[in-house]
Amino acid sequence: MVVTAERTPLYEEHVRRGAQMTNFGGWLMPLQYTTIREEHRAVREAVGLFDLSHMGELRLKDDVAAQHVLTRDLTALRAGRVQYALLCNDEGGIIDDVLVYAMSDGGYLLVVNAGNQDGDFDWVSSQSTDGTVLNVGRDWALVGVQGPRAVGLVQRLTTSQLEGVKYYAFIEGRVADVACVISRTGYTGEDGFELFCGNHDAARLWRALLEEGQADGIRPAGLGARDTLRLEAGMRLYGNDMDDKTNPLEAGLEWTLSLDKDFIGRDAIARAQRRGLDRKLVGLKMLDRNIPRHGYPVLSDGQPVGVVTSGNVSFTLGYNIGMAYVPSALAEPGTRLGIEVRGSAAPAEVVSLPFYKRPRPK
Repeated sequence: MVVTAERTPLYEEHVRRGAQMTNFGGWLMPLQYTTIREEHRAVREAVGLFDLSHMGELRLKDDVAAQHVLTRDLTALRAGRVQYALLCNDEGGIIDDVLVYAMSDGGYLLVVNAGNQDGDFDWVSSQSTDGTVLNVGRDWALVGVQGPRAVGLVQRLTTSQLEGVKYYAFIEGRVADVACVISRTGYTGEDGFELFCGNHDAARLWRALLEEGQADGIRPAGLGARDTLRLEAGMRLYGNDMDDKTNPLEAGLEWTLSLDKDFIGRDAIARAQRRGLDRKLVGLKMLDRNIPRHGYPVLSDGQPVGVVTSGNVSFTLGYNIGMAYVPSALAEPGTRLGIEVRGSAAPAEVVSLPFYKRPRPK
């Protein structure tokens, strides 16, 4: 059976600009428009524009179900704020990593990964007592505006005062006269906003941002740059750096766990915490010019001890980087390891995550 990839409401905009398209999570998405390096640097130095409309959104009005399926304690999450949390299975494995938006009506909006949205909907629905879960992702477009000039750009297109919107908070307003949820979140390590709007308004918002951002050096950016940016920022990619067999403690995500409340997977995670971890996710800095690609074996004294989960060039830092799970005894920063590249062991060093943190404003 041939499965046709879905298209976002911005598909025609990408084709018109000559983007190289690829299938990602069942969606046709731009991989790059020019080069990954140029698009990456635009986000770090100016502003980049991303189509994120492939991401899924679930609307959940059942507070009891939300507390049960999500690893964070939501009782202190005020309307207008956002939390990063996990959905776990009974064994403590990560079903998905999500953003949780506390809405003004007392419900929640969960932003989930593109390829997981239907499975997440089925899972959360099965845990809801009164069927108050809606799969609304295909009705919404999502645009990311990221980089040191992103806030100024969006501010020029809205009458809403964005200065008071804190990191991981959101407001409702209009951007380029398009009704939007304006969220100060992102997946690049830079400041900026993610803008939710109706599908029918997506192209108008996209064009307005590109036009207004010309003086800022704006560039549309694809999945290639999004991946190199998030890797530098030490952000995990579902399906690479974690999956339903990964314990959140192994992935360094203990800060997403409220172990003093009941949630699906809590007992299994707590047992692993008491027992101790066999492996941990670490950052790897290459000590030569080799690139640690996904799937490459990690070596210690010539013996395989793990596998690279994510790896690429760091256009910002000037050396190559990766992440991998290694035995806990080898997870200390400064530990020397090897990455098997074309039959040889390329030297690498364990370093703390994230690799990159954006400079503080002067």
